[in-house]
Amino acid sequence: MVTSEPWLTLRRSYDSALRALQDPGKELHAVLNGDEVCGFILLDLRGLLAGYIQTICVRSDLRGHGLGTALITWAEQRIFQESPNVFLCVSSFNDGARRLYVRMGYEVVGRLARFVVGQHDELLLRKTRGPWAEFQPPPA
Repeated sequence: MVTSEPWLTLRRSYDSALRALQDPGKELHAVLNGDEVCGFILLDLRGLLAGYIQTICVRSDLRGHGLGTALITWAEQRIFQESPNVFLCVSSFNDGARRLYVRMGYEVVGRLARFVVGQHDELLLRKTRGPWAEFQPPPA
C-alpha cells in the first residue's frame, strides 16, 4: 500500500498504515489469490459518519480491472445493512479514483482543505439511500 499512489503523495508510513489496519473497531476485508493480497477495504461503522470507507487499496499491478469497483460494491452492500449512507474521502489529486466514485454514484458533500498534506485537499463523498429518519435496516 505505502509503496504506491496515493499513499506516496499522502506520506503514509508503513507504521501508520499498519496501525489503521489493526484497529479492532474497524472491519478489514481482503481479496486473496492464494496467499497473495490483491486488494482490501477498511470500513468504519461507528460514529457520526457510520458507514465510512476509510481505505480502498488494490495492488498497483491489478488496477483497472474492476477489483476496486467490486470491493466498493461489496462494501456498499455491507454498509447499507446498517446505514443509509456510505461515505469516503478521496484526495483532490487522485483523478482516477474520483472518476470511479462519481461513476458509482457518489457526490461531493465537502472539502477538507489541506487535511492530510498541505498541497492537496481531501474531498468527502457520499452515496445515500435516504435520510436516517427514514432508514429501515433489512430484516435479519
